[in-house]
Amino acid sequence: MSRAFVKEDGPDNAPLPDLPISPHPNFVTSRGLTLLQAALSEAQARLAGLRARVDRLDRLPEAAAERDIRYLEARLKSAIPVPLAGDCDAVAFGHRVSVLDEGGADAVYTIVGEDEADASAGLIAPHSPLGRALIGAQCGDVVTWRRPAGAKELEITGIAWP
Repeated sequence: MSRAFVKEDGPDNAPLPDLPISPHPNFVTSRGLTLLQAALSEAQARLAGLRARVDRLDRLPEAAAERDIRYLEARLKSAIPVPLAGDCDAVAFGHRVSVLDEGGADAVYTIVGEDEADASAGLIAPHSPLGRALIGAQCGDVVTWRRPAGAKELEITGIAWP
């Protein structure tokens, strides 16, 4: 057989570059830790399914699954679980924060770990612009949320545990 038909050292056999890991501390809620563990289990099952294929000529899906597993394992290894307990005098990691904007619209945000963050669901990371504006503020304080669309003033109307 000619070497031209053997794919031993092709580009699809090389490992994919790792996904970037955030330089910020990896604080997680118990929910965030559970989500990371579930994502790892799902990625491992996906890889096992890919390896069980009869036709394994295309190794790129396997390489992607392996890369995802490396990322998730690194995030779990660096996870710093934060217990949701203590006072609610000032906004901190894990708190649910109620705010009122300049136009009178109210919103609720929860400060969660980076991997759990979902702005559309009101889950924000502590190092995001909004998270940085809220952390340390107390009820009645007005904070400035610096956004690309322009600064927005928010009044803290409530702080609680989720």
